[in-house]
Amino acid sequence: MGAYLVRRLLLVIPTLLGIIIINFAVVQFAPGGPVEQMLAELRGEGQSTLGRVTGEGGGEIRGANNAELRGGGGGGSGPVGSYRGAQGLDPSIVAEIERAFGFDKPASTRFFEMMKGYLTLDFGRSLFRDRPVVDLILEKMPVSISLGLWSTLIIYLVSIPLGIRKAVRDGSRFDVATSGVVLVGYAIPGFLFAILLVVFFAGGSFFQWFPLRGLSSPGADTLPFFQRALDYAWHMALPTLTLVIGGFAGLTMLTKNAFLDEIGKQYTTTARAKGNSENRILYGHIFRNAMLLIIAGFPAAFIGILFTGALLTEIVFSLDGLGLLGFESAIRRDYPVMFATLYIFTLLGLVMQIVGDFTYTLVDPRIDFEARR
Repeated sequence: MGAYLVRRLLLVIPTLLGIIIINFAVVQFAPGGPVEQMLAELRGEGQSTLGRVTGEGGGEIRGANNAELRGGGGGGSGPVGSYRGAQGLDPSIVAEIERAFGFDKPASTRFFEMMKGYLTLDFGRSLFRDRPVVDLILEKMPVSISLGLWSTLIIYLVSIPLGIRKAVRDGSRFDVATSGVVLVGYAIPGFLFAILLVVFFAGGSFFQWFPLRGLSSPGADTLPFFQRALDYAWHMALPTLTLVIGGFAGLTMLTKNAFLDEIGKQYTTTARAKGNSENRILYGHIFRNAMLLIIAGFPAAFIGILFTGALLTEIVFSLDGLGLLGFESAIRRDYPVMFATLYIFTLLGLVMQIVGDFTYTLVDPRIDFEARR
């Protein structure tokens, strides 16, 4: 197992590098970059919320009503005046914007400088927030971890017992009724269910039982621990319920089908013929084999909910987490934040795949990845 883990860890490097290269190349051809957005702002065609922007090289750019620029360095792409938004502007201003944003060097140079920084965990500064990218990610992380952790735990705690029960009582009224509930939960989009919860329980049109913003109430830091925990649970109730409803259906049916498959195998019939009780057969023989795929998939499920499943939930419930940060960065073409989050998320995803393989061996020691050809 040790040699297998070493090989997998070594494969992380070229895989991560390839993903970043592909995304970096695609972004170079995407219209509406930060330079174009700033030029549109200076011409009065962009959004008025741009405010003050600090480029990669430390140059400062002020908003549309104040075209003063103080250069600072950076990296670049294309000749001055090549942007469509530059028409009618002084070429020196365009060149200053390019330098302040870090677009006055070839794309290859910018890429190698970016990767050099990543090796030392230096992800640069946000183009539009004037803050280190690491600080932004650490600030948003508690929201996403809270949503991902509690949603994944509740999904597993609900889906596994329910799936086992459905397998044992396959074809019964209980199985049919719960299947209907599961399918309805699976069919309703998560964002629509979130809106329904807001309308009914968060002051939309009926009740105002739950808050709509943040993870804690104002002044919660001064409360005793137990009251802070209750306040935290109060804020997390609706967002967590939204993710649970959308995620438990697939795991429930996977659990049921896994147990049904094992129940129909020969060793189950043999164990029953030897006089073993049904509980002994279910939890002593079937459980380990049936739960192999389910338990080993926990790390990947957590990462999936943490980084991809919570975006719309964060938007609906006004939770400022990683999903919302990534979405806003993509819209604004905030490249340092975009590539830093891509780098971190991809690295975590690849590592979690290795953790999933290791979990297989913990659940069933008979599995030996070294013996695979």
